[in-house]
Amino acid sequence: MSNCAGSDKPSAVLKAEHQVILRVVGVLQRLVARARSGDGFEAESFARCVEFARFFADACHHAKEEDLLFPAMESRGIPKEDGPIACMLHEHTLARALTKEMADGLESAVEDSVLRAAMDYVELLTNHIYKEDNILFDMGDQVLTADDQNTLCGKFCEVECKSFGGKKREQLEAIADELEAKWPN
Repeated sequence: MSNCAGSDKPSAVLKAEHQVILRVVGVLQRLVARARSGDGFEAESFARCVEFARFFADACHHAKEEDLLFPAMESRGIPKEDGPIACMLHEHTLARALTKEMADGLESAVEDSVLRAAMDYVELLTNHIYKEDNILFDMGDQVLTADDQNTLCGKFCEVECKSFGGKKREQLEAIADELEAKWPN
């Protein structure tokens, strides 16, 4: 289900998506703990986490931030360089690299590489989401006009209508549901 309907703030849409992402981050953390305790390496579940990270967290969610929210914030005076937006963009790049490391490790069956990249991803995303939810989005809410907010929400809906890796946003969110059901907290 789209988060756009009825929302008047892009930050509310992104924060709701963060909660979905954190659910998969939690599964990833549990999968690493399971593997490190000797209870087995669940390659298929790690692969589903990577799929989710690539298409929901990055292609859908990060695209909204990078292509829509951050430029709008910059147009209202929040600098892109040497500020919080630059930090978030850098962390998006790091998240992509860690997702690639997990995928490469799965492809070459190097479990240690997957586990190391997965834990780095868990730590990065947990801290990254905290900073966006509690600092950057509040800054955006302060500088963006009501018209800016409405326009962004409309553009977010357009993004959500696209396909990511051959799947709609709802199908990607269902991956989080499946993973959490299989690997509950």
